[in-house]
Amino acid sequence: MRLDPDGGPLLVDGPVEVVTEDGTTHFSHRPTVALCTCRRSARYPWCDTSHRARAPKGADAPGSPEEEPR
Repeated sequence: MRLDPDGGPLLVDGPVEVVTEDGTTHFSHRPTVALCTCRRSARYPWCDTSHRARAPKGADAPGSPEEEPR
């Protein structure tokens, strides 16, 4: 498992079986799957990159022109 440090999905080596809170079972046979951790995905429990739309856009946001390289 790998967690995206920028608040994105949890990457899990597949195949994967996920049981959601309502008892629904979801399957994926992909080699790696991205599980939503922000609960904004329209395809929950799978990540659809909805977390990107909610990312901060100010000067403090990672990757902004004002940020100095590390």
